[in-house]
Amino acid sequence: MRLDYLTIFPDYLAPLRLSLPGKAVESGLLELHVHDLRTWTHDRHRTVDDTPYGGGAGMVMKPEPWGEAFAALEVAPTDTIVFTTPSGQPFDQRLAEELSGRDRLVFACGRYEGIDQRVVEHARDIAEVREISLGDYVLNGGEVAALAITEAVVRLLPGFMGNAESLVEESHADSTGGLLEYPVYTKPPVWQGREVPAVLRSGDHGAVARWRHEQARRRTAERRPDLLAPSALDDGTPIERAVPADAGELLTLQRACWMQEAEANPGAYIPALHESLEDVQAWLREWDTYVVRRAGRLVAAVRGRVEGPEGTAWDIGRIMVAPDLQGQGLGRVLLEHIEAVAPATVTTYLLFTGEGSLRNQRMYRKAGYRLRSDLPAPPGAVILTKPRRQDS
Repeated sequence: MRLDYLTIFPDYLAPLRLSLPGKAVESGLLELHVHDLRTWTHDRHRTVDDTPYGGGAGMVMKPEPWGEAFAALEVAPTDTIVFTTPSGQPFDQRLAEELSGRDRLVFACGRYEGIDQRVVEHARDIAEVREISLGDYVLNGGEVAALAITEAVVRLLPGFMGNAESLVEESHADSTGGLLEYPVYTKPPVWQGREVPAVLRSGDHGAVARWRHEQARRRTAERRPDLLAPSALDDGTPIERAVPADAGELLTLQRACWMQEAEANPGAYIPALHESLEDVQAWLREWDTYVVRRAGRLVAAVRGRVEGPEGTAWDIGRIMVAPDLQGQGLGRVLLEHIEAVAPATVTTYLLFTGEGSLRNQRMYRKAGYRLRSDLPAPPGAVILTKPRRQDS
């Protein structure tokens, strides 16, 4: 693979020669070329920027040096020009894998307020163009982004890593289902009073694999819940995170569901029957809420949030299924889903239901919950808890 870098600060890219990328260059696996964009200027000040048309703060990089640079480097249609810009496509592991299959990448490292848009348009005429952002923040220039993208891409090249197996279980890898990587440990077995988990020293490879998967999922749920693939029903219907626009349908659904609860629990005060649209909008901001839609209709939902000073209890509530779809297992699947997305700090699940809601109580007991008469519950309700399975 050949990598070219166009920049006004060539020294910024010196780290390319360090560590594994440097060894890959020495072995001939990589070919790196850093070019000073000022080489293609023609005034004594070597000017690469000018004021923006339309006014505004800052300066814009001029198109002429870029056009001459692309021509001098003989950029071809089979090449990929990467513009590092905060307005680009977010960079992730999938994109790194895609770029690792290219024969040549040309990084255009912008500065100031950016590069004249005509440069990007011209680049599209002569090669493939990818506008890429490291994230939702702004850097002084594109060099840092180019270094990060390079590191992520070239380590995927066959022969780059000494042990290719080290790529298999990394964060975001396809083999992990996109989960973050599990915690790792090495010797000594005890350090500053902290022990390596016993399962990792057990020699039971199956138990180790299960522990690692569970830890990866917990870490992902806690730190990057957006990476978790939506759970799905048996028919493939996804369970999706609720959005503010769902408030109206949630209000309608919970009133339909809790009318049944009112019939099973006469005289009990049921908050879900007395909430306004504004109330639902407010709790949507405070609870992790998930919904199921069928044919465009919101038919089921569940919510959860951390309770307690230590954040060890996961309060599960509003498990609701449209009356015409009850009895099909939707409630059970929603319960399993909301348990699975609980943060890693959670050790106990808890929920409330009506004293007279015997069908609900049967479902919860079947799922491992137990009635807790020793814990205070609202009038007319009972509380059930279930310990979260913890692997040592």
